[in-house]
Amino acid sequence: MNGSELHQLIFQKWGRSYDVQLRRVQNRLYLQIMWKYLEQVSFPLSETQYHDRLGRMANHLTELQVVEQVQEFIAQTTDRPRVGKAVSIPLTLTLGARSAEWLVE
Repeated sequence: MNGSELHQLIFQKWGRSYDVQLRRVQNRLYLQIMWKYLEQVSFPLSETQYHDRLGRMANHLTELQVVEQVQEFIAQTTDRPRVGKAVSIPLTLTLGARSAEWLVE
């Protein structure tokens, strides 16, 4: 997956270019689709910065081997990002060399 594919996945589902972030809660890792989006006047990133961020995020998801999980979750969810509430996608990691880095205290 690359940044353009991640953007297309998000935009096709929700019709906006939502921001994304990885978040660790206890011993779980989540991809969060945030409520802020590129088309907002108050969005803090330029279009180039946004697409760079998505590229980095897509790279992380690929390295963690969770791309299919993300694609399936987005396809099946009826949730949508709204102010103060992100869509949280739980990621099930296979503990390999790179995945373990996310769970180290």
